[in-house]
Amino acid sequence: MATSCSPLTTLHTSFLSSPTPSSACSVAAALPRRRRRCARIRAIDLDQNTIVAISVGVVSIAVGIGVPVFYESQIDNAAKRENTQPCFPCSGSGAQVCRFCTGKGIVTVVLGAGETEESKCVNCDGIGSLTCTTCQGSGIQPRYLDRREFKDDD
Repeated sequence: MATSCSPLTTLHTSFLSSPTPSSACSVAAALPRRRRRCARIRAIDLDQNTIVAISVGVVSIAVGIGVPVFYESQIDNAAKRENTQPCFPCSGSGAQVCRFCTGKGIVTVVLGAGETEESKCVNCDGIGSLTCTTCQGSGIQPRYLDRREFKDDD
């Protein structure tokens, strides 16, 4: 098999088996076949672990870009639709029953020896209900992405 020298022989890269000057190619042609070292590009050997690592890296980059893009598109689509779903915790009323006095506005405390004391509920100021913390009193269930609070950590 005849070898020919090309301009690739003067390149010095990691893909070349051994860079030789073009004058050495004529000498290399005279050597036995196993000793010829004219510049040839080697293929990259990839084992299974390398292929898995490259695949995981590509998928990670795709997910890292795709998830924020998905959320931004969902926010844009949600802003275009009107939200009419009633709030689940308060059933659309905008107020929740006080859990401390169970909606009575008065708290009964058993002191001992059969004595009881009644006082105004300190949690709801005796009203018996509180503003719903989920919908902030609007009665409309906020969308999932609207419930997030963005805080600047700087």
